Amino acid sequence: MPYHETGAGPAAPQPTLTISFTAAAPTRLDRFLQDRLPDYSRSRIQSWIKAGRVLVNGAPAKASRILRGGEQIEVSPSAPPPLQAEPEDLPVEVLYQDAAVIAVNKPAGLTVHAGAGAHSGTLVNRLVHHFASLSRLGGELRPGIVHRLDRGTSGVLLVARNDPAHRALAAQFAARSVEKIYLALVEGSLPADAGRIRRPIARDPARRTRMTARLPQGRAALTEYRVLRRFAGFTYLEVRIATGRTHQIRAHFAAIGHPVAGDRLYGARPGPRIFLHAWKIAFTTPAGGGRVQVEAPLPGELQRWLNELPII
Repeated sequence: MPYHETGAGPAAPQPTLTISFTAAAPTRLDRFLQDRLPDYSRSRIQSWIKAGRVLVNGAPAKASRILRGGEQIEVSPSAPPPLQAEPEDLPVEVLYQDAAVIAVNKPAGLTVHAGAGAHSGTLVNRLVHHFASLSRLGGELRPGIVHRLDRGTSGVLLVARNDPAHRALAAQFAARSVEKIYLALVEGSLPADAGRIRRPIARDPARRTRMTARLPQGRAALTEYRVLRRFAGFTYLEVRIATGRTHQIRAHFAAIGHPVAGDRLYGARPGPRIFLHAWKIAFTTPAGGGRVQVEAPLPGELQRWLNELPII
């Protein structure tokens, strides 16, 4: 089934378009194309530019390229992403499963479901290949997905096998009866061996790709932590979140001056990856009603990072 955006035009790829820029005033490339190609969304045009499908005078150009007059622009539209997640035969590490729930170990760097810039190779593409039936309550692009982890975060993730299980798990998340425990390495030395961060989280108005806990407004969020070990320049933590806000752990620790190690988006120094791992999750399974706890072992690259740090 083809995917259609509002105002996106035909679903099939179109022949290469050649456009001459003759406007009197200099104009950015992306803005010019948005004006000239109103049948396509802004995000699709930008994706073509990033993919090198837009040439200015025969060469790829950035969206910010300033057109000054006389340029020849070639656009090779690509087909929009599918509305339905396509199965892909890629590995999935299953930590637990029953008739209602699957718990998988998501590696860092893997996107959970399709979105801007990611339409294949996601965890969902793998799941629909390995499992015959998943909940459809999240939509055709997110079958089975009840909650999510950031692309750079590894660890345990729950997947609903049917709609009743999805509703039951979603109710547990809403009631905050799902226990979520993370392992995190943060920069600097936290003054206390345990503590709470209770700060609202909102979209960062200065940088829309991240959140912030430095504003008075936002959604209520609570993060609890306990120090596991102290290293020179770092603190290793067990972290529990009572709420599940976007980037909650990352934004909270950045707000108190201790960003998660490797998290450059929130001001940390570069590292092998973001040191944030969804270690344990406990929930009541809709298949029988028993309490289940699932654990995802700390990935090898994070364990090696710890091993190389000098202990205080």
